[in-house]
Formats: sequence, structure tokens, C-alpha cells
Amino acid sequence: MLTLTDEGLARFASNVLGGAPSATARMPGGASTRSYHRVSRGDRSIVVMFVPDSKPEEVTSGEARARWPFLEVHSLLEQAGVRVPRVLAEACDEGLLAIEDLGDETLAAFIETSPARREEIYRMAVRDLARAQQKLAPLPEGSVVATRAFDEKLLRWEIDHFREWGLDARGLELSPADRALFDGIADRLAKRVADLPRSFVHRDYQSRNLMVRPGPEIVWIDFQDALLGPQVYDLVALLGDSYQTFSREFIDARLDEYVAERGIESERARVGFEFDLVTVQRKLKDAGRFVFIDRVKKNPDYLPFVEPTIDKVMAALERLRGDDDLKALDTLLRRVLGRG
Repeated sequence: MLTLTDEGLARFASNVLGGAPSATARMPGGASTRSYHRVSRGDRSIVVMFVPDSKPEEVTSGEARARWPFLEVHSLLEQAGVRVPRVLAEACDEGLLAIEDLGDETLAAFIETSPARREEIYRMAVRDLARAQQKLAPLPEGSVVATRAFDEKLLRWEIDHFREWGLDARGLELSPADRALFDGIADRLAKRVADLPRSFVHRDYQSRNLMVRPGPEIVWIDFQDALLGPQVYDLVALLGDSYQTFSREFIDARLDEYVAERGIESERARVGFEFDLVTVQRKLKDAGRFVFIDRVKKNPDYLPFVEPTIDKVMAALERLRGDDDLKALDTLLRRVLGRG
């Protein structure tokens, strides 16, 4: 695993800035091992991304690549007309990449300071996603995205991640009978999600991974894990965001806009059903992941989002109670979680 020294960071940044930096500050990061550093010289600043280890932290599908997935996906998105940060310099053998400084205004920060513009900015995010999916279908031959997918194995692992951390680790371990029921439903849920129509998936297209620039303009970040997956997956990440709360009316309006932008208005019912189905799988995984980050990585920052994330699962299950498997899962979780 690579390590980053102050000297190494300064040397790399100096080559980009044309001289020794005048200030360096580590930026708030997410749950990954990557770190970000804002480095400035005079009135110019850049962001240096440091990647200590390219080995994935979660189960993934696909082969190892000679070039960083971030750079491969960056080129793919840029060619598709998606606004992404400009890459200024690469030193991948040292784990370093210099990119454009986009400031600090994520979509989450934007709607906090400009709540009246929430609908406007989310309409843009939905539109940008729909257009990117169209441009990236089909994917170029040899694309890193085409080598990996939300297959049944990965999806099933993610559901187990919830059971292990969202239940067992919180003292809610299932009885043998409940475990057998849960496992059977999880097997079938993973297969159903894996069999949904696939498209390009950012994988974490949510309010903390979209930057807002003057205009407004939305810039995609944190896209290095892009893969093939359910067409609705990024919609679930965006509109089922664990860090935001939306009314059902707001979500339905955005889904209407999505199918209109894609020209698939006749498939609105299918998109709505798949949105709820993927919400169950994705949000179970997220709830477990937040506990994992606390217990294993010693970062409790995500714990306040565990219960709101489970709320989103339960709301989706309530809408899906016409399905025998999902009705059984709803009943099981309500009992185990003490939700009546």
C-alpha cells in the first residue's frame, strides 16, 4: 500500500502549479480509502487525489485494469458530453492525480442554501443521467464499465452485508427459521435485480457526489466504480438518497421526467416497479454499510442515516406488498426490527 508524505504531495503539486504551494489542506472525505487535498499557490488551486491502494474494498465483478478506472470512466463520460472535473496531471504509480478544483458546493450543500431551487437542480440531475445513459448505450468496445456488472453474486453479497451488519452486528440476529426465510428471499431478490434491463451505472449518483457550479451546472465526481446495472439504479441512488428526504410526489414527478427524457413514457409503470424493487436491495445494503463503516473503519459519521435508510426500504416494501416474497420480507423485517 502506498503512503503519502507532505514532501511527495508538495513535489507533485508544484509541477502542476508551477512552483511551491502556498497552502495545503486535506478536504473532508467519504468512506473510501481515497483522500483529497486542496493545494494552492497564489490565487490558483487544484485538488490532489491520493489513492493508496487500487484493490476494491467490496466484492466486485470484472478484471483488473492497467489504467486507473477513474481515468477510464472519466474519458468515457467526457466523450459522452457529461461534465466531469478536468484532469490536470497523473502520477498513478505514486497514487496521485491532480484535478480541477470545483469548490465545495455539492448538490447537498446547494439545496441547503437554496432550498427553493431544489426541484430545478434535481430536474437537471435526472435529465443529465437520462442523457448520459442514452449516449453510453451501447458502450465502446473494451470499456472498463462493460467488464463488470451488478451480477447476482454481487447483489447477493450486498444483501448479506445488511444481514451481517444491519442486523447481526446490532444484536438482531435471525433465528434459524428466519435466517432460512431471509436467505431464500435474498437469493430470489438478487436474481430479480440482476435480470433487470441494464445500462451504464455511476453506482453512487447522489447529492454528495454531484457538484454544482455557477449556471447552475452539475459536475459528476466519484464515478470510478461505474459498471453495468439496472437502468433505474442511479435513479434510486439520487431519489432514494440516504442523506435527503423527498415526498413521494417529488419522486414520482422526477420519474415522470426521466421516462419523458428517455422517450419511454409507455414504460412508466415498469420503471416505477423496478425503482421500488432496486430501492429494497440498494437501501438494505446502504444501511448495513453505514454500520460496517462505524464498527470496522471507526467512523460513526454515517450512523444517523441507518434508520432513515431502513425507512426507505420499508416504504418501498409497503408499495410492493402485492408480491409474495416482498410481503414476506416486509413482515419479517417489521418483526425483527420492532417496527410493528
